[in-house]
Amino acid sequence: MLDELQLRFKEHVAALGIEIGEEAIHRFEQYYEMLIEWNQRMNLTAITEREEVYFKHFYDSLTLMTANHFCRDARMLDVGAGAGFPGVPVHLVCQELSLTVLDSLGKRISFLEELGKHLSLPRFYPVHGRAEDFGQKEEWREAYDQVTARAVAKLNVLSEYCLPFVRVGGWFFALKGPEAETEVREAEKAIVKLGGAVRELKRTEIPGGYGTRTIVVIEKVQQTPKNFPRKAGTPSRKPLV
Repeated sequence: MLDELQLRFKEHVAALGIEIGEEAIHRFEQYYEMLIEWNQRMNLTAITEREEVYFKHFYDSLTLMTANHFCRDARMLDVGAGAGFPGVPVHLVCQELSLTVLDSLGKRISFLEELGKHLSLPRFYPVHGRAEDFGQKEEWREAYDQVTARAVAKLNVLSEYCLPFVRVGGWFFALKGPEAETEVREAEKAIVKLGGAVRELKRTEIPGGYGTRTIVVIEKVQQTPKNFPRKAGTPSRKPLV
């Protein structure tokens, strides 16, 4: 039986057009419990209050599914996945999704590996590494239908991390806050240089007054030049302008 918070979460998610069964809701609770347990050993999140986790992390991640061109059964990569946001909440709802999560910190990948086992996630692949290195690997480059990232870097830097992984005709979904328009203007030339084109800014209010989420939807319209991404650390030190 679901408690008041879970029922409210389910209702608000349904308002997005996303139906979640009771079994999936219980798995979100298992996710929350494991997140809090591991957070005592390592810094996974500063948000630990249960309602805030449900809405600032889980609900926020699920807004990705409302973006035009999001595909439920695609091959998706979550770059800089951290504690699994937004990829894991989406995968809990879309079991048909093939999800790879990439993070540069081995401890976070250890958490995600254990989380995947605990939640019995199918087609879930946690990988330890830096986007700048993996973006130059032949088997990774332009190999994904859709790529996403949340709370990783400003859009001009983030685009260099992510667009090399997206196949031509695929999509990059950058989860941003209310200042997304400013970041898009600053990153416009970089996005074009990397083979992308901005197609939509999808805004959603998070229930409970928890803020505004803007999803920047970028189509991969041509191949990324071979010199991108640059060496590890360079995109953040010398952002494309």
